[in-house]
This record gives sequence, C-alpha cells and structure tokens, in this order.
Amino acid sequence: MRADNYPPINVLSVFKGFEKKELRYLVTPYRFSNQQGDTYHISEIRHFHRDRQGHGIQFHYVVNTKEGQLFRILFETNTFTWRLIEEVKPM
Repeated sequence: MRADNYPPINVLSVFKGFEKKELRYLVTPYRFSNQQGDTYHISEIRHFHRDRQGHGIQFHYVVNTKEGQLFRILFETNTFTWRLIEEVKPM
C-alpha cells in the first residue's frame, strides 16, 4: 500500500518503551485530527496488524471513536507519518 496516496493526519499517540499491560500495542493512537480541523477521540482499537513495506513497517488500525465513527488509520515508519485510509460509513 502506498501511504502517500492518503491524506496525512495529526495523531496523539504513545510509543511503548517497556512492557506494561495497559499498553497493548507498540504504538497506541489516542486521538487524531484531519486537515479540515476535525478532531476524533479513539475509544477502541477494533483491529490491528502490521506489515513490512520497503525498509520500514506499516501499522494498520481500525478504530472506533467516542463520536461513534469507524476509521482505518495507518502509521508508517519509513516517513514517520500517520495517514487516514478510510472512514467507514455505517450501514
């Protein structure tokens, strides 16, 4: 997946430096803002996986927000950027 095809977002996240049961993931996102200025607070990480892309790793998340929306976001270690992949619309 070419991450630069998707819009960048600003993400408040925690990088785990040592094992702690409250931090389940190596990189844990807590909230993000898009370029339009909308801010979303993450209430749950529904799915996570990572894969190798070039010399780096991509961390893929599907998150629920406190606002009741579902998003796919991506963290890429090659460029150290977060991207908004998709906003999942409810059926």
